[in-house]
Amino acid sequence: MAAAMDLSGSWQLYWEENLEGLLEAMGAPQMVVRMRKKVRPLIVIEQKGKDYTFTLKTPNFTVTNSLSVGRECDMTAMDGRKMKCTVREDNGKLITESDKFTSVREIQGEDLVEVCKDDPFDHHSRRCHLHQQKQTSVRCIYQ
Repeated sequence: MAAAMDLSGSWQLYWEENLEGLLEAMGAPQMVVRMRKKVRPLIVIEQKGKDYTFTLKTPNFTVTNSLSVGRECDMTAMDGRKMKCTVREDNGKLITESDKFTSVREIQGEDLVEVCKDDPFDHHSRRCHLHQQKQTSVRCIYQ
């Protein structure tokens, strides 16, 4: 099994598809679905060996989760719901799994690409690309 790539950095969301379908399938309240559709969060990832801290920042809230490869971890969703998840590495991918979703993150070129699925049969999935932010600059992407 290959080690995961270093995901550390500040990553600005610039493209995603099917966010609404995934959030609804996961049982997120409509208020969260509507609010999240309007924002492009910044994700700050700190990686120390097999330990990761993910901080999701939007203008309205910040959520931080700490995860460790090979261990069951507690995770807080955007709407405050708590869930258990496990994290593993596979061929340069970081895979987070819970009873509600599976998330696969990997570096592709200069992007962090994440694919989230609500179940193993892929009834609802979300794919997003994030550009890495440089410490000394701010990059805004408008569509």
